[in-house]
Amino acid sequence: MRTLHVIAHPQATHHVEGVVGGWHDSSLTPAGARAAALLAQALRAEIAEDADVEVVSSDLRRAHETAEVVADLFGVKTRLDRRLREKSYGEAEGRPQAWLDERFVPPSAAGDRMEHDEGIPGAETKAALAQRVYAAMDEILQSPYEHQIIVTHGFALTFVVASWIKMPLEALGYANFRAPSGSITTLREDDFFHNRQVVMLGDTRHLPQ
Repeated sequence: MRTLHVIAHPQATHHVEGVVGGWHDSSLTPAGARAAALLAQALRAEIAEDADVEVVSSDLRRAHETAEVVADLFGVKTRLDRRLREKSYGEAEGRPQAWLDERFVPPSAAGDRMEHDEGIPGAETKAALAQRVYAAMDEILQSPYEHQIIVTHGFALTFVVASWIKMPLEALGYANFRAPSGSITTLREDDFFHNRQVVMLGDTRHLPQ
């Protein structure tokens, strides 16, 4: 039985500074670092000591820092994959959120939402983000590990989950699986039917309430 534990990295500096994240390479805040330690401990309590574990992470600093805390506790190395990065917001990255809000063009309720141009030079479309995350997941699932811990970002996590349940790319225009910062999403495939379950989405029970 394969289980994926998908982490949305905890609080990072761009959250508290009120600037756009995306590929802006922010770090975990002290609160984020504490949350990373708590989620690592929650995973350690959940996964058997003798289980084979792999940790795969976005290469952006805030995700990598989270992954290192987890990997250290499990005694494994982190494998970085830039395809697990958050959506790129192009010229908006690192700028005040208000700068993006003033220029952002929302998608229409109908039509081609995957290739929608948000009006921000250099920003990724939803289609481009989905394609790279799906490609990363195809490679991740070729590994034979019983437990795989994937550290990614809040918006990119939607496409990790969608890939897991084999949602076709052309059906993703309206997909949105919300998971809070510092949460753990649990995905599992059984050995008999090979059904793929979303066992828990955005679990934050390990975090202070």
